[in-house]
Amino acid sequence: MQLGLSLGYWGAQPPADLVDLVQEAERLGYDAAWTAESWGSDAFSPLVWLAAHTERIRLGTGIVQMSARTPTATAMHAVTLDHLSNGRLILGLGVSGPQVVEGWYGQPSNRPLARTREYVEILRRAFRRDDHLSFDGDFHQHPYVGEGSTGLGKPLKIMVHPLRANIPIFIGAEGPKNVTQTAEIADGWLPLYYSPYRPEVYADQLAGAPAHFEVALNLAVTVTADDSPDAIASALAPVKAMLGFYVGGMGAKGQNFHTKLMARMGFATEADRIQDLFLEGRRDEAIAAVPDQFADEISLIGTPERIRDRLAAFEESPVTMLNVAPRSAGHLARVAEILLG
Repeated sequence: MQLGLSLGYWGAQPPADLVDLVQEAERLGYDAAWTAESWGSDAFSPLVWLAAHTERIRLGTGIVQMSARTPTATAMHAVTLDHLSNGRLILGLGVSGPQVVEGWYGQPSNRPLARTREYVEILRRAFRRDDHLSFDGDFHQHPYVGEGSTGLGKPLKIMVHPLRANIPIFIGAEGPKNVTQTAEIADGWLPLYYSPYRPEVYADQLAGAPAHFEVALNLAVTVTADDSPDAIASALAPVKAMLGFYVGGMGAKGQNFHTKLMARMGFATEADRIQDLFLEGRRDEAIAAVPDQFADEISLIGTPERIRDRLAAFEESPVTMLNVAPRSAGHLARVAEILLG
């Protein structure tokens, strides 16, 4: 089991200790550092900065919003960063919900699976650089010949020769069809929630994944002084707050991927209740309605002994990397000590 560092996206201001934390993670044996983006900081720029201050740790986008850039623009970012990092990039991609895709990026949100397949195929062709890029898809055309075209476009080939023609592509996916496609066309999967106690939820979708396929999971790791109910409940509170927001508020009624995922994981009644409460403006009640069992299954909470015991379930699952959000250098060291031995 590998360890990763989940850096997320920035809040109102940039983090002050980003470089120091990642350098410490690299020293401790963490395998990768992941950035994200939503409608604030972008995912690529922090990794360029980190590439200049690290040597070994892989640098992943977890995730780049596909609706934010054309596939060729993403290819340019990826090829550039892969060179600057000496081949350490993991290109994580994904689509958000309609509220973000259409509300912030101003792009249509329909047919996400077909859009993802086209996007990845164009990236692969650009990276291979076998020929000038020609592509005639439903969503992307190279050269573009649609409405407003001058007819003067011509197939082009990326000028910079990629350091690696096989830059690994990971996809953030939740729905069953999306995960099945991810196992077919990508090198790795970035799940949002995964419970090793419910392997049946994704077993069929991952059955066709290649041998090199990676699964990098973000999860909370919190070390407690004891395993009393009060200590576990207190440590689960931030996890429940996150779940209340995502399951309850990241989408509309009937159009929230997170609500549907929680339902598929065996908590359908609870998921609907959380969403109803959140959309009614009763956020505290929505958070309280998140079952402790669900929050506990997708986290590693407790004393070192309890965490190691529960880690065994993840080690027996398809998950290959656990990504931890850093709280301090001391937290990173403690997690590495427990999880890496």
